[in-house]
Amino acid sequence: MATTDSDADLRSSLSLRELDIPNRIAVSPMCQYSCETDGLPTEWHRVHLGSRAVGGAGIVMTEATAVEPRGRITPHDLGIWTDEHAAELEPITEFIREQGSVPAIQLAHAGQKASKAKPWEGNLPLQPGDGGWEVLSPSPDAYPSFPGDRPAMRKATVEDIQDVIDAYRDAAERALDAGFEIAEVHAAHGYLLHEFLSPVTNHREDDYGGSFENRTRFVREVAAAVREVWPDDKPVFVRISGTDWLDDRESWDAEQSARLAAALAEIGIDLLDVSSGGLHPDERIDGGPNFQVPLAERVDDGAELAVGTVGGITEPEQADALVRNGRADLVLVGREFLRDPYFGLRAADELDEEGESAWPIQYRRAVQ
Repeated sequence: MATTDSDADLRSSLSLRELDIPNRIAVSPMCQYSCETDGLPTEWHRVHLGSRAVGGAGIVMTEATAVEPRGRITPHDLGIWTDEHAAELEPITEFIREQGSVPAIQLAHAGQKASKAKPWEGNLPLQPGDGGWEVLSPSPDAYPSFPGDRPAMRKATVEDIQDVIDAYRDAAERALDAGFEIAEVHAAHGYLLHEFLSPVTNHREDDYGGSFENRTRFVREVAAAVREVWPDDKPVFVRISGTDWLDDRESWDAEQSARLAAALAEIGIDLLDVSSGGLHPDERIDGGPNFQVPLAERVDDGAELAVGTVGGITEPEQADALVRNGRADLVLVGREFLRDPYFGLRAADELDEEGESAWPIQYRRAVQ
């Protein structure tokens, strides 16, 4: 890997461009569906994200943050399509930074998986006039990702595609104003950019469909737009699904992911955050500890960028081994951070029993 040295472990810093990340643990983006219908952060977001910074994560990343209103998964998603969104996010990034963590934002567009009810309210499509809206798709004839009547859906025109690229660029500029140090482009989990990457959902016959070059064009253009406005001394990440888990048909797979990684490195992307799936209900995933790590390793072959891995990572020694053994530069932890906001501090204690406690002074009596 481009950034990992032979002495790296979970507690060692990671330098990307001029940014020094204090350790190799990141809070993976996890949707909270806890905004009002305006996309503005609430006290829930402030406490949720802030507590993970107190908890010792090197990077605290927001949930998928919509670059435009029609890009929300649900009406209650976080957004950054106005200056007001940036202003409301700024106190959160300031608090994260004060705790010694790096604030990061995942910029997202849900595509044909937009306009849904909250998961705990059924996750079914919402129709225009009933709280929903018209959604974009590379090919409206693609199989819907969830049961129920589809929301109003139309094929994205070239003008729509350009509008979305502009929305990502504008969102990145606002994210910078809000104090974020890392911008991540979300191109995974069956959302709009992934829908263009995969031949399962992209049936187009224009410059954005068909060949690998065409299917990856949208992602590359979005990544380039974000990189263009993001400062040269700060990193840009891209999250992809390393595979669709649809081996029985032509689909997106690890080989194509590795080719995309090389192209993104040429654009100036600094880290590829490798997840998987989320595109189609027929996917068959063999889960378990470290189940997505081989995808990150495959993508890393020959790509001049750092690689992050996710999936089934629950223990400090497990995460530490991934870095020590050169299997990943960064470990992104999701559900374990929901169960234990202080996973980062617990990892520091368990991996360095002789070291000085990193717990906040206010909490130290509980761990001494």
